Amino acid sequence: MKQAPGVFSQRVIELALSIPPGRVTTYGYLAVSAGGHPMLAQMITHILSKSPDADKVPWHRIVYADGKVWLSPKYDKVRRALYKKEGIKLDKNNKIIDFDTLFFAF
Repeated sequence: MKQAPGVFSQRVIELALSIPPGRVTTYGYLAVSAGGHPMLAQMITHILSKSPDADKVPWHRIVYADGKVWLSPKYDKVRRALYKKEGIKLDKNNKIIDFDTLFFAF
């Protein structure tokens, strides 16, 4: 069933905003949960960055499928502080420790 334009994007935003503190989900799971194909995982960041709620999106709670987190030099300190505040621990390879336990399914 084909969705009207914008429905998928709106659902992505709603789901992203619903990820609770201390939990994480993946780009692919978020895309599928919003009603899209797993390949749409590549669009999640773009969709969320264009959202009117972009400043409220818990970016740090959306990670790669293997539990690895994206840490750019610009946001590294901020993200690490958020992970620490929420009790999310990273290993030396920037993967979430206990990823399976912390994974949030919508």
